[in-house]
Amino acid sequence: MGVYYSVGAFVLVVLATTLGSVQAFAPPDVLTASSQSSIHLHSTKPQPIDPSGWPEKFPAKEHCSKCGLCETTFVSHVTDACAFLGDGMARNIDGLEKAVHGRRRNTQDLVWSDISRTDSGIAEEGRFGVMTRPMQLGKGKNVEGAQWTGVVTGIAVSMLESGMVDAVVCIASNDDDGNDNNWSNPQPILARTVDDVLRGRGVKPALAPSLAVLDELKDSTDIKKLLFCGVGCAVQAFRAIQHELQLDEVYVLGTNCADNSPTPEAAKKFLSRSFKDKLDGKRVRGYEFMQDFKVHVKYDDGTDQSQPSYERLPYFSLQGDVAEFAIAKSCLACFDYTNALADVVVGYMGAPLDSSMDTSSQTITVRNKKGDRMLKCAVESDRLQLGPDAASGSGSHEKLLLRQFLATILYKRWQEVK
Repeated sequence: MGVYYSVGAFVLVVLATTLGSVQAFAPPDVLTASSQSSIHLHSTKPQPIDPSGWPEKFPAKEHCSKCGLCETTFVSHVTDACAFLGDGMARNIDGLEKAVHGRRRNTQDLVWSDISRTDSGIAEEGRFGVMTRPMQLGKGKNVEGAQWTGVVTGIAVSMLESGMVDAVVCIASNDDDGNDNNWSNPQPILARTVDDVLRGRGVKPALAPSLAVLDELKDSTDIKKLLFCGVGCAVQAFRAIQHELQLDEVYVLGTNCADNSPTPEAAKKFLSRSFKDKLDGKRVRGYEFMQDFKVHVKYDDGTDQSQPSYERLPYFSLQGDVAEFAIAKSCLACFDYTNALADVVVGYMGAPLDSSMDTSSQTITVRNKKGDRMLKCAVESDRLQLGPDAASGSGSHEKLLLRQFLATILYKRWQEVK
């Protein structure tokens, strides 16, 4: 690839600065009086915040990532768990990385360009977090209907089928209204069966309250071993409170994330404005910001037998205000794209791009011994195929940042004169 670890989601950070007006975020050190009253700190039992009040009634306000914590009685832990309050991600990652993985990342393992490299371009811990092995490439097996090849779903299904866990926390598509086009409507579920897990196939491009099932989980006496699936901000909050759940075994399967829309409506607005009428009459299955610097939209004709097709749009064709309405403020303020506290992380940093998501490998980061067991379970269950090569990339961080800086200046000059 022409850019070191070039990934679509990283370029969204570039877009956020070049195509939209992004305000610097300074997390509050204390909750406001209105937020404290919303949480009912003085109640004998913490009262969840009504999700209809998001984001104004939530402690992190517009920077709330809607992880679901505050929608449960675990809201009492928000000041210590939220990734966007106080010291936030620095507190969570720096404070929990050793406790979760057994050691901190090697911050000396950090390079800036190919000139200073002594390896073959593999990911380094300074940026990508604790790793027990080089970042690998893999594909899911025997998972029909996945957005990619089913790596995440395959791992989750194998762990449930084998009895390694009793349940899986994941995000399904909310189809309560019978609408078959609810690909963007996230619904957190506590999955106890394979069919339940399969409801979680596909990437949900809107903020998802993964932790909203915490009270249900705590009250479930039949669950002692759990797999939690989530993005970085949700994983941070979960790690901060998992000891309260009194579980015998906890595994965390994370995904890379940087560009969620604040709501399902915003995600659909992004597609309708960007692709105009190209998607009319088509059933969207999902979309991604891909390594070829294009947005790939996966769709079919709406029948069960239909094969997926794709529409693609270059990043430079996106409208100038895309970062203002289509990307959540929490995502613009986030720096845990790598999901530092998960046992295993699935994404596509450094992964080669085939013709489509359905055939492309994804990257798999294993951070500890639990992660090793998770991958072993999936491979032995014939749900995961690991590639022979490590994920790799090349290029210069300095050149990428310089291009981003110049693009920002040019865009602002254009805004001033238009």
